[in-house]
Amino acid sequence: METLSAKNESNFLSVTPSPPKKRKKGFWQILVQQKYLYLMSLPFVIWCFVFNYLPIWGWTMAFQNYKPSRSFGEQEWVGFKQFIDLFQDERFYLVLRNTLAMSLMGLVFGFVVPIFFAVFLNELKGTIFKRTVQTVSYLPHFVSWVVVGGIITKMLSVDGGIVNELLLTIGIINEPIQFMAQGKWFWGIVTGADIWKETGWNAIIYLAAITGIDKELYEAARVDGAGRLRQIWNITLPGIRTTISVLLIMSIGHLIGIGFEKQFQLQNSLVLDYSEVLDLYALNYGIKISRFSYGTAISMFTSVVSVILLLTANGIMKKTTKESIM
Repeated sequence: METLSAKNESNFLSVTPSPPKKRKKGFWQILVQQKYLYLMSLPFVIWCFVFNYLPIWGWTMAFQNYKPSRSFGEQEWVGFKQFIDLFQDERFYLVLRNTLAMSLMGLVFGFVVPIFFAVFLNELKGTIFKRTVQTVSYLPHFVSWVVVGGIITKMLSVDGGIVNELLLTIGIINEPIQFMAQGKWFWGIVTGADIWKETGWNAIIYLAAITGIDKELYEAARVDGAGRLRQIWNITLPGIRTTISVLLIMSIGHLIGIGFEKQFQLQNSLVLDYSEVLDLYALNYGIKISRFSYGTAISMFTSVVSVILLLTANGIMKKTTKESIM
């Protein structure tokens, strides 16, 4: 009897229909259910479209001999003439050299220093001192480059500049050095000024990532006899590896589009061959002399190369570290 009942039960279970699978909700159903979330995000989508995608229409100027007095249909189309002129200009390669040199120096030092600074702040024990250092360090981020340029110029001045006065007092130099008049110093000055201004601000995201690391890992490491350096190397740095990878990819994407504020504020006629970057080149040889199509071609070149660098860096990081942003 027990055998028969077991068989009947198994037969009953075998013929019992499985519960129907839930159908995936369509886009319109999800839209209706989450309409308030979509409505809240709509202003940001419109803002992004208007200020980031709509201006791409202006790239058509790079293939025209653009004249502001003419309508779009009356413009003269010249094909790739602006790009040919760009790549045949010797000044362009000098400017490209300056851009890549300052970008690489900023990528190496401006990317590594905030990581070490964040780790240093994390290791501080005094809460009040730690918060004070953090606050003081990110305050320069909110100072305009106009003010920063004036501060740096005054500090490096031969007439009462604190740097020259200090070097003379120590005895390293016998006479003041004209730092701002020598091109060989310009790249280092720009990199140092950028590090001073942005290190504290850039360290905030690393501090946030460090805060998310499980504290029990540090306790276990201390029980095993690991010192602070061991804990940093084996716990802290691996714990923020994803953050480092994502920010590194984004930094490489901006390698050629570094802006012009720093260079514009710190440059002078004596160091022009070392200070001019692509954005300043577009301003001086495009907009200022009404060569709008030529300036657009320069900006288009910068944008296309930035996208290529971003995709290349993302692909390499995805294969090597399994980390990516897309």
